[in-house]
Amino acid sequence: MSNRLVPACLITLLLVLHAQLWFGRGSVPNVSEMQRKLQAQKAANLRAAQANERIASEVRDLKEGLEMIEEKARMDLGMVKPNEIYVQVSAAAPTKK
Repeated sequence: MSNRLVPACLITLLLVLHAQLWFGRGSVPNVSEMQRKLQAQKAANLRAAQANERIASEVRDLKEGLEMIEEKARMDLGMVKPNEIYVQVSAAAPTKK
């Protein structure tokens, strides 16, 4: 009787381990999904780091010089210097044939 018991236990153990590999925690599909999420998060972190660097550069410029302040005032607020004439050029409307 023990001759049949040992192989049956080994086969059962093999089936349990195999099921864990495909369906349990840390399974092959689970690891693949986590790797995909990790790559997406790394890409999002890179975009955020680039945006942070751009903003930090703008803050440095604002702290160090008046040129950036003047440019912001002109572009965002439409400000002009005294005795300066503001001219706005619009694109020509497309002609109909």
